[in-house]
Amino acid sequence: MSPLSLDFKAMRFLRSERYAAFLLIGAAALGLILANTPWGPAVMAARDFHLPLPGLDLSVGHWVTDGLLAIFFFLAAIELRHELSHGELDSPQKALVPALAAVGGVIAPALIFLAFVREPGLSSGWPIPTATDIAFALGVLAIAGRGLPARIRALLLGVAVIDDLIAILIIAFFFTTDLNPVPLLLAIPVVLLFGWVSRQGGRRASGRIVVALIVLGIVAWMLVYFSGIHSTVAGVALGLAMGTKNGARARYAIEPYSNGVILPLFAFVAALVALPAVGIGGFSPVFWAIVVALPVGKLIGITGGAVIARSLAGRKQLGNLLSLGDIVAVAGLGGVGFTVSLLMNELAYRNAPVVAVEGTLAVLVASIVAGVIGVLLVVARTRHYRTTRSS
Repeated sequence: MSPLSLDFKAMRFLRSERYAAFLLIGAAALGLILANTPWGPAVMAARDFHLPLPGLDLSVGHWVTDGLLAIFFFLAAIELRHELSHGELDSPQKALVPALAAVGGVIAPALIFLAFVREPGLSSGWPIPTATDIAFALGVLAIAGRGLPARIRALLLGVAVIDDLIAILIIAFFFTTDLNPVPLLLAIPVVLLFGWVSRQGGRRASGRIVVALIVLGIVAWMLVYFSGIHSTVAGVALGLAMGTKNGARARYAIEPYSNGVILPLFAFVAALVALPAVGIGGFSPVFWAIVVALPVGKLIGITGGAVIARSLAGRKQLGNLLSLGDIVAVAGLGGVGFTVSLLMNELAYRNAPVVAVEGTLAVLVASIVAGVIGVLLVVARTRHYRTTRSS
């Protein structure tokens, strides 16, 4: 077998939603296991080792969460732009159900978290259970939901994409400290220039254009970082500004590396936590709030928002909308927070490392619980449709 054939198969493997989900959970499990072995302190010391560059002094872990993860958000923004212009969100009628479902899926978990956590110093973690991991949720659906109508995946994708947009706004507004407006203002023309350059070159972008885009992207990332806003927001801005055709090409080219390297590396780094030497009753309210709010809050919120949207759509639109059973299945998968929830946890409790450890464990536990619930609901819907087709 030729190296070219092997390379093609590897890229196809890494673009697969189901294999991406396996890589994510495997990387997180490896990080958690290693952190609690005799090698744990050495691995965590390597994560915390600083790799300074001129003007930047970040640890290895922060280069992953602030740097590489911006590429993931860049791809998410390209997908959001596509869905808004050509996909499942390109009209108010199409966007109504996923939009209200996503909003409900943010409000309900946040309220549950705040009901558990009353202490002002800890309540800043309310955004943690509001996120849905688009890669993991779609991967679970691809594994367990073969044969389901395509509109179920479309709803899950729509909910997850809007959820990512809300998460980006939360990061920008609630986790920004010491805002420096000058770099932020300088970043705007750089992002606009990036968007203009991305539309040059006709059908195929030349090597010069690709190099120019990389340089402009790095400059925009640095300016956003220096502004005090979390630097992943730069990836979002660049993804939304990029031209449609070259955006699709960029997403196709980068997606295997995002699925195969960036997201697993982030999951590994985020899961490098030593298990606290306390009994299950020794965990703080933050732990229990996340464990309950992610699977339960998302299930209630997404279902409730979608039901409200169905009622607002009127009888003429009901024929094109999903059944309640389909919506509940999507809502079950929406509780898989994982990547973005881990990022929210790091941002919320960066000055409270003990609480951050509990938050990380809670996100992993809650995502597994939500994944199990989602699989059971999706399998039930798959059996329902198989029975319906055979009868």
